[in-house]
Amino acid sequence: MIAWVLYDISNDNARNKVSKLCLKAGLHRVQYSCFLGEIDSNRKDSLELQIEGLIDIEKDSVYIFPMSKDELQRTTLLGQAFDKDLITSSVKALFI
Repeated sequence: MIAWVLYDISNDNARNKVSKLCLKAGLHRVQYSCFLGEIDSNRKDSLELQIEGLIDIEKDSVYIFPMSKDELQRTTLLGQAFDKDLITSSVKALFI
């Protein structure tokens, strides 16, 4: 499946660890607190558990949105859409 991971995490250390977990899970950064990529169900479940152990559930928010390739290709991108310094060709390929 394809998944978006978006987060607003107040603690710098926890935010950095979540970022590294997303990259380790094979996701690609598209904005500072936004990742996108293909991930299987087991890895998604593992990522959820690891993130849950890092964040403050009273302050922080993390969204993991699964979607199909068809849904992703129907996504509307407005303005700059992606941070050109962060986007990778892997993410661009998901939209083709």
